[in-house]
Amino acid sequence: MPELTAFVREVVLPGGPDAVPRLDPAACRFKLRHGRSRIDRWGLFAAEPIPPRRRVIDYTGEKIGRKEMWRRSLRPRIFFFRVSERRSIDGAVGGSGAEFINHGCDPNLVARVRKGRVTLVSLRPIARGEELLLDYQLAGNIPFLACRCGAKSCRGFMNRPLRNGSARVRPRRRKTS
Repeated sequence: MPELTAFVREVVLPGGPDAVPRLDPAACRFKLRHGRSRIDRWGLFAAEPIPPRRRVIDYTGEKIGRKEMWRRSLRPRIFFFRVSERRSIDGAVGGSGAEFINHGCDPNLVARVRKGRVTLVSLRPIARGEELLLDYQLAGNIPFLACRCGAKSCRGFMNRPLRNGSARVRPRRRKTS
């Protein structure tokens, strides 16, 4: 077999169509399992009940800069999690399995980013067998991506909601005392 180029090894193969989820037990705080999802290919599911406001799994992978992120964005499947303006985590390379959590407009997880680390925390009680879902809220210069979550509150796309139909993203409201 011929030697693969660095481009193929690092950009094309990780997260490809034959990728099967692998859970890193060190990153999981509860028993989880992977399985086929009604939303998209694979998903992660609770293998035991998970109480609200608990750390469920860490999103791990290779930390990369903007230039490398754009280089790797040629993949058919992308597993990036932006942790700052300049850095992202590529879950397809050394990921914990959290990269297979699907988008949902009525999520049961929320991401907490602190010091370049991402932890996914339960928003409400999660039943055994329930699929773990995260609202991706995609932002930036990317096209709108259709959502297939099927929730009653589905907004139809995985991107961050727009304000009054304009191209601007809703600003976060600050609490005033």
